[in-house]
Amino acid sequence: MNTPPLFHLAIPVGDIPQAKAFYCERLGCRSGRETPQALILDFYGHQLVAHTTLEPIPVQKGVYPRHFGVVFSELKDWRDLVARLQAQGAEFVVEPKQRFPDQPAEHHTFFISDPFGNLLEFKVYRYPEAIFGARDFTAIGDR
Repeated sequence: MNTPPLFHLAIPVGDIPQAKAFYCERLGCRSGRETPQALILDFYGHQLVAHTTLEPIPVQKGVYPRHFGVVFSELKDWRDLVARLQAQGAEFVVEPKQRFPDQPAEHHTFFISDPFGNLLEFKVYRYPEAIFGARDFTAIGDR
């Protein structure tokens, strides 16, 4: 059986130890190879690479258009992460909430920011087919 491909994303950070603390201690990711300029993370089974930059990292005014994250397959996993973050006193950019209740794209979501302004969304859909389907339902996001 073939292993499915992994997603790879590189993000800018200002400090590797601070990035490691956020992603590993706060979110529970595992760290891989590390140098003073880069850190490889197991981000829920995908490769996230934090690269330091001397350039100022632009601050986005809202969660759109750019963010990344995880779509959980189980509501329990999403709730467990919410509880973990709340216990740590994390600040939410968008508080945990339910979007589109009783509709094809119903899901729970929240947004947080890492220490460098990278925005992350974590969500879980009530109906898994809405992840890539439900084309007749055209609402996306909260704009």
